[in-house]
Amino acid sequence: MTQHIHWYPGHIAKAQKQLKEKLNLIDVVIEVIDARIPYSSKYKTTYELCPNKPRIILMNKSDVSDSEQNKIWADKISQISNCKVIITSFQNKNDISKITNAVISLADGIMQKRKEKGLLPRAVRTMVIGMPNVGKSSTINRLIKRSKTKTGAKAGVTRQQQWVRINDKIELLDTPGIIPTVQDDQNQALRLAFVNSIGENAYDSEYVANNLIERLKEIYPIQLQQYYGFKENETINIEAIAHKRSWILKGGAPDTKRTSQIILSTFREGKIGKFTLDRIEEFNELI
Repeated sequence: MTQHIHWYPGHIAKAQKQLKEKLNLIDVVIEVIDARIPYSSKYKTTYELCPNKPRIILMNKSDVSDSEQNKIWADKISQISNCKVIITSFQNKNDISKITNAVISLADGIMQKRKEKGLLPRAVRTMVIGMPNVGKSSTINRLIKRSKTKTGAKAGVTRQQQWVRINDKIELLDTPGIIPTVQDDQNQALRLAFVNSIGENAYDSEYVANNLIERLKEIYPIQLQQYYGFKENETINIEAIAHKRSWILKGGAPDTKRTSQIILSTFREGKIGKFTLDRIEEFNELI
């Protein structure tokens, strides 16, 4: 069973280089993170990539994360980044106006300086950055009200940069997700794998599912027990869940591969519950 995750596709490395090249065209940066893992899904050197650029941070997928933890993390991230944080989900139509209004507001100073220099008015130029599969392309599709950018369930599906028009006041540049060059933090890598932000070929599903179960047992034990029908004193693991669901191979052995894949997919879809796997107290020394 593979117990190390290492993933850095070439197209993402190229995207990071392209990102730096495009920054001089951008007025405001929109950074997207996954609300289920707000620390683990945040690119740690965003400020170095975007120096002196006004930035909005979207805590996306809040519909499948812990609502109480969303507020705690949003306050903390806003405090340490000095950026506006907007909690978003694909279910909330009000997110669109919140994002566009924030972009226009942040660009006021830049537009005023252009006016003072005698330059012609133009749309605010913005871009979306973030780890793979945090919802960048889906966010853009909602903003422009049509599926102009390709989206998909697999990590890293967006491959090319393209300008898209949100409205008369905002132009947006879509970019592929960014991930650290070396996954030397395996705790972060695991949590990225939990939410499908790392390609499936980079890890063993049984290893990741087992670690997910252990994390849920640690911070959401009741919800886990209730979803799979376990009593408080019963052991919960992949094999036990396979037996509970009757996912058995010929000969009577539990089908751990199938069970692991289903555990991961049901978690990602929010069927087990609404969970936030990063906790601020774990990262106090880092943030």
